[in-house]
Amino acid sequence: MTAEPVEHRVQWPVPPQDGYTVDDLFTLPDLPPHTELIDGSLVFVTPQRRFHANALDLLVWGLRRTLPAELAVSREMTVVLDERNGPEPDISVIRREAITGPDQTSYRASHVLLAVEVVSPDSESRDRTTKPQKYAAAAIENYWRVEKNGTDGRPVIHVYELDPLTKAYVHTGMYRDRVKVDRPYPIDIDLTEIDTL
Repeated sequence: MTAEPVEHRVQWPVPPQDGYTVDDLFTLPDLPPHTELIDGSLVFVTPQRRFHANALDLLVWGLRRTLPAELAVSREMTVVLDERNGPEPDISVIRREAITGPDQTSYRASHVLLAVEVVSPDSESRDRTTKPQKYAAAAIENYWRVEKNGTDGRPVIHVYELDPLTKAYVHTGMYRDRVKVDRPYPIDIDLTEIDTL
């Protein structure tokens, strides 16, 4: 006896003519976890790799170590940039006043001081071009793009600051073994500690 093949049918949501809004992102039923809204389109995220998870753990711990009391570090929360854009940075440093409670699902861009994206194969273009442009347009002052170093597998952090005149990010440094910066607050993280995770 042979088993009959099982046919899987997924009922994909049909987008409205003008695209989705942030309200849709929070009310559509059964969206996969970590769904983002970019330019009115839903973006589904693939399962992450070990490097991604370890880099997030290392950076969250490092960011919290010297965090001023008026700020907080949040992981994988939607940031509402405008009506048609609700990306989910891997890490956000936010003003503590933005926290409304344990059921909160998003922050406004005006509350975010630093957005961090760890690049994955499926997110390269979004993390290198689309998201930084949108974060800059929303006046998020600092952006970090984290890549995996091809030789030792450790994180390489590209640090960007917002130029208020051009409303675009300026690359201010690339860090391999240690990231030590003064913005948005004094931060010093030993990136080689990823080897112990």
